[in-house]
Amino acid sequence: MTPDTVSNGGEGHLAEKANFRILVLGAIGVVYGDIGTSPIYAFREALHASKQSAGGTVTEILGLLSLIVWALTIVVTVKYVGFVLKADNQGEGGTLSLMTLARNSLKGRPVWVLVLGIIGASLFLGDAIITPAISVLSAVEGLEVLAPRLADWVVPITLCIIVALFFVQRFGTGRVASVFGPITALWFLALGVSGLVHIFEAPGVLAALNPYYGVRFLIDHSHISIAVLGAVFLAVTGAEALYVDLGHFGRRPIVFAWLALVFPCLLLNYFGQGAFVLTHLESVEHPFFEMQPEWALLPMVVLATMATVIASQAVISGAFSLMSQAMHLNLLPRFTVLHTSDTQAGQIFMPQVNFLLLISVVLLVIGFKSSSALSAAYGIAVTGEMLVTAVLLLVVMRQIWRWRLLAALAVVIPLLIIDAGFFAANVAKFTQGGWVPAVVAIFVAFLMQTWISGRKLLSDRTKADDVPLNFLLDNLTKKKPNTVPGTAIFLTSEVEGAPTALLHSLKHYKVLHEHNVILSVVTSSSPIVPDDEKIHFESFNPLFSRAVITFGYMETPNIPRALALARKLGWKFDIMSTSFFLSRRTIKPSARGGMPLWQDRVFIGLARNASNATEYFQLPTGRVVELGIQVTI
Repeated sequence: MTPDTVSNGGEGHLAEKANFRILVLGAIGVVYGDIGTSPIYAFREALHASKQSAGGTVTEILGLLSLIVWALTIVVTVKYVGFVLKADNQGEGGTLSLMTLARNSLKGRPVWVLVLGIIGASLFLGDAIITPAISVLSAVEGLEVLAPRLADWVVPITLCIIVALFFVQRFGTGRVASVFGPITALWFLALGVSGLVHIFEAPGVLAALNPYYGVRFLIDHSHISIAVLGAVFLAVTGAEALYVDLGHFGRRPIVFAWLALVFPCLLLNYFGQGAFVLTHLESVEHPFFEMQPEWALLPMVVLATMATVIASQAVISGAFSLMSQAMHLNLLPRFTVLHTSDTQAGQIFMPQVNFLLLISVVLLVIGFKSSSALSAAYGIAVTGEMLVTAVLLLVVMRQIWRWRLLAALAVVIPLLIIDAGFFAANVAKFTQGGWVPAVVAIFVAFLMQTWISGRKLLSDRTKADDVPLNFLLDNLTKKKPNTVPGTAIFLTSEVEGAPTALLHSLKHYKVLHEHNVILSVVTSSSPIVPDDEKIHFESFNPLFSRAVITFGYMETPNIPRALALARKLGWKFDIMSTSFFLSRRTIKPSARGGMPLWQDRVFIGLARNASNATEYFQLPTGRVVELGIQVTI
């Protein structure tokens, strides 16, 4: 081995280590922002739920801490870090990725798996409107501890921060994302240090590591155990982000960040809050802020606010990514997608989604006014999604990992029992605000079901009027129409039938271009399709060819860029001499259709508000011809 080889190998190893550190820092900022803000309100709400905000016995405080510690250990460390993160779909994670992975592993791609995926995705969006509201509110409420006279300013300040947060989404998060990691890392260190200081004052609080105290608390306080579990669950909200962001950072950085920094600092802070309460058995309303020394209170409020903004940003970006996946999987209509980075395809902005999230979050802040009141609305969506994840994980264990049934059940059943317990505890808060994410999730699931059913009806009606492609080509070969220079590309969702736009073009213009390409775009069940597998091109005769472009469901469809790949297959593609022909459908409702008339109108409303194919496929607007047709469903 030459010295140069050794040198290059060493440089490559250093570069790999540097890249790993960057990914770990990024994961700390994006993945753990939500769960990192839980100490601000989780232990406080557990105290309130146990009626111990005015003090309590040592055993009761240890019981609450034990429940929080073991919830973090079992739900996050065992379930998500130990198992769920391994269930990746070619490196991608999230409810829809897990649904796709599980569905493709079963014969016939059963509908019930698709339904679970829709439920999980809908619940995530229900959670997405609550996280920014409760996180920012809980941080700004620190001002009440700093100066009680500022209490009336908590809601206005929160609203200003939230409006500013959603306003800057249009400019992209690339520039500010670089500071997410360092700020959140500083936040976790502050959590750990502030907790450690108080642990030294009451080291006996570490006895809460024994699960006995948690079990004993639930048995001795069975009449309030449901309410307490609902509050304890606040400590693990954000756990699903580990899986959602798997594709952005990879499993190793996410696991390392959790075990090396996030988990230890969270435990130290919760133990510190418990120690503070034990040494201050008088009234403790906000243990997180009250345990800070006076000189550190204002910096901690500022740092907490920054951390909650970052946590909210991660949820908003996750909502954009989820909606984009749902669009590509044809679960929702095409929304306008704007790319905010020239280098990172995943950085997108969706104006309609952003506006709806903003309105929802503002209404929540105005309606609930405090993080304590809003905590009642937090949990149903997250626990529901966790239940869905556990069921889909069982399918993956059996079908893909090839685990024996007993082994898979031995892992999943205890996790399901714990998730179901937390779900029941949060359902108990339904009338206090838990209905909010439930209503949002039901509404989103209804829209998805309407879109899926409507598209099927539309496809069936269109197929009924289809002309077989082979029949059309035979007739055009026998009686060739006049041709004009250039290339015409006819987009169609049907791979076999003749494009509607082609039939209408022949009917009206009675001419063909010298070269005609029938183009279909297909979404793969894989998140990303390699370039060498992206396009299939075949020639029928000198006049007609067919191209099928396959995009992964995580990719942004770009037809011109994909067609450039066809040059390697021998097709000389020149965008300036090419016209794209699309059919624009005008949909009419029918009382005798497959859906109720009112649902037909909902589907038509969705279709009308969808972004057009020219924008979605990034076609050059000056080269597109649209031909209208009317379809009754």
